Amino acid sequence: MAEELGSVVHETFIRASIREVWAELTKTHEVQKPMFNTQMDCSLEVGAPLRMRTADGKFTSVVGEVLEIDPPRRFSFTFKFTMYDDPPCRVTYELFEEEGGTRFRMTSDQLPPSTKSTKQMSSGGEMIASTLKAVMETGKPPFKVRMLYGMFAVMAPFTPAQCRSEHWP
Repeated sequence: MAEELGSVVHETFIRASIREVWAELTKTHEVQKPMFNTQMDCSLEVGAPLRMRTADGKFTSVVGEVLEIDPPRRFSFTFKFTMYDDPPCRVTYELFEEEGGTRFRMTSDQLPPSTKSTKQMSSGGEMIASTLKAVMETGKPPFKVRMLYGMFAVMAPFTPAQCRSEHWP
């Protein structure tokens, strides 16, 4: 009997316009502070490859393919961590205009049970939602997240070789 695939949803209200939130979520070739300080390398067209790379481009943490793009409401793509052998899942960002701002919903689904990717998506999704809120409302990630990003920079030389960008064109 096959194990059932899981899903996890993270949601937050952001005091910013839907267009501003959309612009942050979909900016390419520029650091996205809410997305673990990586930059998205993607043409934002259905079927296009998607890569999340370090600011210097040396490492690729995530690969995928754009599944759906409906500005400024919905962006969906496959998602696979390059450091794990786990199968890809799907991530969908949805934006809803509300009085005074935008409701952001991030759904990670098709998550294989008991994998490292599933565990990462559960905690990482919460950090993305809260960091996106902070960046949009204050212009910067929370102090704790900025410290984490500093640790990432210090630990970069220890990134697994399989994550080098030359392996993920």
